[in-house]
Amino acid sequence: MVKSNKLGVILAGLLLAILMASMDNTIVATAIGTIVGDLGGFDKLMWVTSAYMVAEMAGMPIFGKLSDMYGRKRFFIFGIIVFMIGSALCGTADSIIQLSIYRAIQGIGGGALMPIAFTIMFDVVPADKRGKVGGLFGAVFGLSSIFGPLLGAYLTDYIHWSWIFYINLPLGLIAFVMIAFFYKESVEHSKQKIDYFGAFTLVASIVCLMFALELGGKEYTWNSSMIVGLFTAFAVLMTAFVFIERRVAEPIITFSMFKNRLYSTSNLMAIFSGAAFITASIYIPIYIQGVLGGSATNSGLVLLPMMLGSVVTAAGGGAMLTKLRYRSIMLPTLALLVIGIALLTTLTTDSSRFMVTIFMILVGLGIGSSFSVLSNAAIHGFTARQRGSASSTLNFNRELGMTLGITVFGIIQSHVFATKLVSFFGNSNSSEQGGGVDLSDPSLVLKPDTRADIPAPMLDQITEALTSSIVHTFAWAIIPAIIALLAAWFMSKEKFDPASGSDEYLASH
Repeated sequence: MVKSNKLGVILAGLLLAILMASMDNTIVATAIGTIVGDLGGFDKLMWVTSAYMVAEMAGMPIFGKLSDMYGRKRFFIFGIIVFMIGSALCGTADSIIQLSIYRAIQGIGGGALMPIAFTIMFDVVPADKRGKVGGLFGAVFGLSSIFGPLLGAYLTDYIHWSWIFYINLPLGLIAFVMIAFFYKESVEHSKQKIDYFGAFTLVASIVCLMFALELGGKEYTWNSSMIVGLFTAFAVLMTAFVFIERRVAEPIITFSMFKNRLYSTSNLMAIFSGAAFITASIYIPIYIQGVLGGSATNSGLVLLPMMLGSVVTAAGGGAMLTKLRYRSIMLPTLALLVIGIALLTTLTTDSSRFMVTIFMILVGLGIGSSFSVLSNAAIHGFTARQRGSASSTLNFNRELGMTLGITVFGIIQSHVFATKLVSFFGNSNSSEQGGGVDLSDPSLVLKPDTRADIPAPMLDQITEALTSSIVHTFAWAIIPAIIALLAAWFMSKEKFDPASGSDEYLASH
């Protein structure tokens, strides 16, 4: 058995690594307006977040499977090191494209950190304490979303946005020391053949899909040979991936696991709730800065109630695992998510901060339990040798939902925004429209200093267009929230059993 003092240090290191990796999305969310205002490239805004998430998502099932085969520790340490390198590079970026590339490097490290941290926790924590500790791990997602926006907003407003990345260096170093020197992995892992072809086709298919969605309707028309070719490549590569995974001895994603109803519905909820949640996380700060005229700090404070709500249900969901069925916890919380997203569609240019706060609390309460409850539900009934794959696949699907949400809803928002601007100002976006303001650079409305130079009548029309586009995006985001709720309805009726699962790791200590 792991000694209690060592176990505490190991868990602290895991929690710090999760905090660092999950915080990196929210810390960027509140600073994105300032970053785009500084570097330009408003049309490529979503790639700052999606590049990180695509790389993280592609790495999750690969690192999860490798950890099952060769051990958790080496790949977790690798993830910390790569994440720190990516963070250092992000702070030096001088263009939005360069920043997106460095964010992808960060994402590779994050792809190893997130799923393996949960798997190590299940390996080292006694079975009867996994529910509470799992709730604590889930709560860290909410805490990261609290500290991320506030820390990101403070560093952006009072120092420089590059420090939202540099802050990861001391955090990563502490986590590295805690895991490298205190986590002694003694469980035997079988050496098996790595599924290289499966890994290649998975990563390549995701990249093709993201490029098709990002470039379509912008640099290329949707029916152009480039976009059609990317979608075709995605379909071919994904088909090849499924074909390979169903035939290799040790697949990256074991499709037979999805025959388990609890596992399959948990993954569905992770995909669609993630898509709805990330939409609120991204567009509320933009609404605050672009419509209500707040600074990065103001937008971070507005996100605070949502994140506090997520902490409440993340911790509460973990604590209730031994008392209620997974289904009984997920149904009411996901219903709150649907209600919260629906209420966000009522925002106007005159909405009060108080109303925005209420809506965000509901969204936070609605998403929190998915962080802790689904992580336990996904590994329910699987052996220690399957936990890495089960946990990483769930995290992969959560990230897939978030990435597709950012990309698809980003397309919707930018399209509606551009259409509204054309209806107000005509097809010309030149500075001759009035006051010397170049409407081809909508990031101007996110910067308080340049906002003051925009003529009041023009600013009113721009903010009305921005509000309309964001509200329209929230209306579409209701769909994945409802699908997640339906998946919870069809969830099987298992209950967390502290005595279930294999304790091979614990027995070896």
